[in-house]
Amino acid sequence: MDWKKLASTLFHEGHSIGEQNEFLSGDAQVDGQTVAVIGTTGHTPIGIEIALAQAQAILRTVRDFPGRPILMLIDTQGQRLRHRDEMLGINSYMAHLGKCVDLARRKGHKIIGLVYDQALSGGFITSGLMADACHALPDATIRVMGLPAMARITKVPEEQLTELAQSNPVFAPGPENYLRMGGLESIWHGDLAAHLRTALTQPVAGDQRSALGLQRGGRRLAQPVIDAVLSGGHVQRV
Repeated sequence: MDWKKLASTLFHEGHSIGEQNEFLSGDAQVDGQTVAVIGTTGHTPIGIEIALAQAQAILRTVRDFPGRPILMLIDTQGQRLRHRDEMLGINSYMAHLGKCVDLARRKGHKIIGLVYDQALSGGFITSGLMADACHALPDATIRVMGLPAMARITKVPEEQLTELAQSNPVFAPGPENYLRMGGLESIWHGDLAAHLRTALTQPVAGDQRSALGLQRGGRRLAQPVIDAVLSGGHVQRV
Protein backbone atom coordinates (compact mmCIF):
# COMPACT_ATOMS: atom_id res chain seq x y z
CA MET A 1 0.00 0.00 0.00
CA ASP A 2 1.19 3.53 -0.78
CA TRP A 3 2.15 5.27 2.46
CA LYS A 4 0.14 8.41 1.62
CA LYS A 5 -3.02 6.38 1.14
CA LEU A 6 -2.27 4.52 4.37
CA ALA A 7 -1.77 7.79 6.28
CA SER A 8 -5.06 9.24 5.04
CA THR A 9 -6.80 6.03 6.12
CA LEU A 10 -5.17 5.91 9.55
CA PHE A 11 -5.27 9.58 10.50
CA HIS A 12 -8.67 11.12 9.86
CA GLU A 13 -7.72 14.13 12.02
CA GLY A 14 -4.69 14.95 9.89
CA HIS A 15 -0.94 14.42 9.89
CA SER A 16 2.34 16.14 9.01
CA ILE A 17 4.25 13.08 7.78
CA GLY A 18 6.85 13.77 5.13
CA GLU A 19 9.12 11.60 2.99
CA GLN A 20 12.81 12.17 2.34
CA ASN A 21 14.88 9.53 0.57
CA GLU A 22 12.31 6.85 1.48
CA PHE A 23 12.43 7.80 5.18
CA LEU A 24 9.13 8.83 6.77
CA SER A 25 8.76 11.08 9.79
CA GLY A 26 6.22 13.47 11.26
CA ASP A 27 3.28 13.66 13.63
CA ALA A 28 -0.37 12.62 13.42
CA GLN A 29 -3.51 13.18 15.41
CA VAL A 30 -5.52 10.26 16.79
CA ASP A 31 -8.54 11.04 18.99
CA GLY A 32 -6.98 14.37 19.95
CA GLN A 33 -3.68 12.73 20.86
CA THR A 34 -0.45 13.45 19.00
CA VAL A 35 1.45 10.39 17.78
CA ALA A 36 5.02 10.45 16.44
CA VAL A 37 5.28 8.56 13.14
CA ILE A 38 8.58 7.10 11.94
CA GLY A 39 9.05 4.67 9.08
CA THR A 40 10.23 3.71 5.63
CA THR A 41 8.73 3.25 2.21
CA GLY A 42 9.56 1.97 -1.27
CA HIS A 43 10.85 -1.39 0.04
CA THR A 44 13.97 0.56 0.97
CA PRO A 45 16.88 -1.37 2.47
CA ILE A 46 18.05 -0.17 5.89
CA GLY A 47 21.51 1.27 5.41
CA ILE A 48 23.47 3.46 7.79
CA GLU A 49 21.70 6.67 6.68
CA ILE A 50 18.16 5.48 7.34
CA ALA A 51 19.18 3.67 10.53
CA LEU A 52 20.62 6.94 11.86
CA ALA A 53 17.65 8.97 10.65
CA GLN A 54 15.22 6.68 12.48
CA ALA A 55 17.36 6.71 15.62
CA GLN A 56 17.57 10.51 15.52
CA ALA A 57 13.79 10.86 15.13
CA ILE A 58 13.19 8.55 18.10
CA LEU A 59 15.68 10.39 20.32
CA ARG A 60 14.19 13.74 19.32
CA THR A 61 10.76 12.49 20.36
CA VAL A 62 12.10 11.25 23.70
CA ARG A 63 13.84 14.57 24.34
CA ASP A 64 11.14 16.99 23.18
CA PHE A 65 7.88 15.09 23.74
CA PRO A 66 8.11 12.80 26.79
CA GLY A 67 5.65 9.94 26.72
CA ARG A 68 4.39 10.57 23.19
CA PRO A 69 3.38 7.30 21.47
CA ILE A 70 5.50 6.24 18.50
CA LEU A 71 4.07 4.46 15.46
CA MET A 72 6.61 2.74 13.21
CA LEU A 73 5.41 2.24 9.61
CA ILE A 74 7.37 -0.63 8.10
CA ASP A 75 8.17 -1.27 4.46
CA THR A 76 11.70 -2.54 3.94
CA GLN A 77 13.57 -5.26 2.08
CA GLY A 78 15.87 -5.64 5.09
CA GLN A 79 19.44 -4.69 5.83
CA ARG A 80 21.26 -3.05 2.93
CA LEU A 81 23.79 -5.49 1.48
CA ARG A 82 26.59 -3.22 0.32
CA HIS A 83 30.31 -3.44 0.92
CA ARG A 84 30.35 0.20 2.03
CA ASP A 85 27.73 -0.36 4.73
CA GLU A 86 29.45 -3.50 5.96
CA MET A 87 32.82 -1.75 6.17
CA LEU A 88 31.25 1.14 8.10
CA GLY A 89 29.70 -1.32 10.56
CA ILE A 90 26.03 -1.48 9.61
CA ASN A 91 25.48 -3.95 12.45
CA SER A 92 26.46 -1.26 14.97
CA TYR A 93 24.14 1.30 13.38
CA MET A 94 21.22 -1.11 13.52
CA ALA A 95 22.07 -2.05 17.09
CA HIS A 96 22.07 1.66 17.93
CA LEU A 97 18.59 1.99 16.39
CA GLY A 98 17.34 -0.94 18.46
CA LYS A 99 18.79 0.62 21.62
CA CYS A 100 17.03 3.90 20.85
CA VAL A 101 13.70 2.09 20.51
CA ASP A 102 14.35 0.36 23.83
CA LEU A 103 15.30 3.67 25.46
CA ALA A 104 12.02 5.22 24.30
CA ARG A 105 10.09 2.30 25.77
CA ARG A 106 11.92 2.61 29.10
CA LYS A 107 11.09 6.30 29.12
CA GLY A 108 7.39 5.54 28.88
CA HIS A 109 6.72 5.83 25.14
CA LYS A 110 4.29 3.23 23.78
CA ILE A 111 5.76 1.86 20.55
CA ILE A 112 3.54 0.29 17.90
CA GLY A 113 4.78 -1.32 14.69
CA LEU A 114 2.67 -1.67 11.55
CA VAL A 115 3.91 -3.66 8.56
CA TYR A 116 1.96 -2.07 5.74
CA ASP A 117 3.88 -3.53 2.80
CA GLN A 118 7.08 -5.55 3.20
CA ALA A 119 9.24 -6.55 6.15
CA LEU A 120 12.37 -8.64 5.81
CA SER A 121 15.26 -9.70 8.04
CA GLY A 122 17.30 -7.04 9.84
CA GLY A 123 15.06 -4.17 8.77
CA PHE A 124 12.16 -5.85 10.57
CA ILE A 125 14.16 -6.88 13.63
CA THR A 126 15.11 -3.29 14.49
CA SER A 127 11.63 -1.89 13.90
CA GLY A 128 8.50 -4.04 14.21
CA LEU A 129 10.08 -6.72 16.37
CA MET A 130 11.39 -4.05 18.76
CA ALA A 131 7.93 -2.52 19.25
CA ASP A 132 5.69 -3.19 22.25
CA ALA A 133 3.27 -4.72 19.76
CA CYS A 134 3.57 -5.23 16.01
CA HIS A 135 0.62 -5.51 13.64
CA ALA A 136 0.32 -6.00 9.88
CA LEU A 137 -2.03 -5.44 7.00
CA PRO A 138 -3.46 -8.61 5.38
CA ASP A 139 -1.47 -8.18 2.14
CA ALA A 140 1.85 -7.50 3.84
CA THR A 141 4.90 -9.60 3.00
CA ILE A 142 6.89 -10.76 6.03
CA ARG A 143 9.75 -13.21 6.00
CA VAL A 144 13.22 -13.75 7.37
CA MET A 145 14.54 -15.12 4.10
CA GLY A 146 13.13 -16.37 0.81
CA LEU A 147 13.01 -20.15 0.48
CA PRO A 148 15.39 -20.21 -2.55
CA ALA A 149 18.01 -18.27 -0.58
CA MET A 150 17.39 -20.43 2.48
CA ALA A 151 17.94 -23.54 0.38
CA ARG A 152 21.27 -22.23 -0.94
CA ILE A 153 22.54 -21.41 2.55
CA THR A 154 21.27 -24.47 4.44
CA LYS A 155 21.88 -26.91 1.55
CA VAL A 156 18.39 -28.28 2.18
CA PRO A 157 16.50 -28.80 -1.11
CA GLU A 158 13.99 -26.04 -1.84
CA GLU A 159 11.28 -28.65 -2.41
CA GLN A 160 11.81 -29.96 1.13
CA LEU A 161 11.69 -26.44 2.59
CA THR A 162 8.50 -25.74 0.65
CA GLU A 163 6.97 -28.88 2.11
CA LEU A 164 8.07 -27.89 5.62
CA ALA A 165 6.54 -24.45 5.13
CA GLN A 166 3.11 -26.05 4.75
CA SER A 167 3.12 -27.22 8.37
CA ASN A 168 5.77 -25.11 10.12
CA PRO A 169 5.30 -21.31 10.24
CA VAL A 170 9.02 -20.76 10.90
CA PHE A 171 9.76 -21.60 7.27
CA ALA A 172 6.76 -19.88 5.74
CA PRO A 173 6.34 -16.20 4.79
CA GLY A 174 3.21 -14.14 5.31
CA PRO A 175 1.50 -12.31 8.18
CA GLU A 176 -0.64 -15.31 9.16
CA ASN A 177 2.45 -17.36 9.98
CA TYR A 178 4.02 -14.56 12.01
CA LEU A 179 0.72 -14.21 13.83
CA ARG A 180 0.87 -17.92 14.73
CA MET A 181 4.44 -17.53 16.00
CA GLY A 182 3.51 -14.55 18.14
CA GLY A 183 5.65 -12.11 16.18
CA LEU A 184 2.51 -10.18 15.29
CA GLU A 185 -0.09 -9.09 17.81
CA SER A 186 -2.80 -8.97 15.14
CA ILE A 187 -3.63 -8.49 11.47
CA TRP A 188 -5.66 -5.37 10.76
CA HIS A 189 -8.70 -5.99 8.57
CA GLY A 190 -11.32 -3.35 7.81
CA ASP A 191 -11.24 -0.03 9.68
CA LEU A 192 -7.53 0.71 10.12
CA ALA A 193 -8.13 3.90 12.11
CA ALA A 194 -10.21 1.94 14.63
CA HIS A 195 -7.47 -0.69 14.94
CA LEU A 196 -4.91 2.04 15.63
CA ARG A 197 -7.09 3.64 18.30
CA THR A 198 -7.43 0.24 19.97
CA ALA A 199 -3.68 -0.40 19.82
CA LEU A 200 -2.97 2.97 21.41
CA THR A 201 -5.28 2.24 24.34
CA GLN A 202 -4.11 -1.30 25.05
CA PRO A 203 -1.92 -1.60 28.17
CA VAL A 204 1.69 -2.64 27.73
CA ALA A 205 2.14 -6.06 29.33
CA GLY A 206 5.76 -6.79 28.47
CA ASP A 207 7.02 -9.15 25.78
CA GLN A 208 4.23 -11.68 25.19
CA ARG A 209 5.46 -13.09 21.87
CA SER A 210 6.64 -16.45 23.18
CA ALA A 211 3.43 -16.91 25.17
CA LEU A 212 1.34 -16.01 22.14
CA GLY A 213 3.37 -18.38 19.96
CA LEU A 214 2.65 -21.22 22.38
CA GLN A 215 -1.03 -20.31 22.67
CA ARG A 216 -1.44 -20.12 18.88
CA GLY A 217 0.57 -23.26 18.17
CA GLY A 218 3.28 -21.60 16.09
CA ARG A 219 6.15 -21.77 18.62
CA ARG A 220 5.69 -24.63 21.02
CA LEU A 221 9.02 -24.65 22.86
CA ALA A 222 10.07 -21.01 23.27
CA GLN A 223 7.85 -20.28 26.31
CA PRO A 224 8.48 -23.65 28.01
CA VAL A 225 12.24 -23.05 27.66
CA ILE A 226 11.85 -19.57 29.16
CA ASP A 227 9.79 -20.97 32.03
CA ALA A 228 12.33 -23.75 32.65
CA VAL A 229 15.23 -21.32 32.74
CA LEU A 230 13.41 -19.04 35.17
CA SER A 231 12.38 -21.91 37.43
CA GLY A 232 15.50 -24.02 37.06
CA GLY A 233 13.40 -26.95 35.91
CA HIS A 234 13.16 -29.07 32.77
CA VAL A 235 11.45 -28.47 29.46
CA GLN A 236 8.39 -30.56 28.72
CA ARG A 237 7.53 -31.01 25.08
CA VAL A 238 4.08 -29.77 24.05
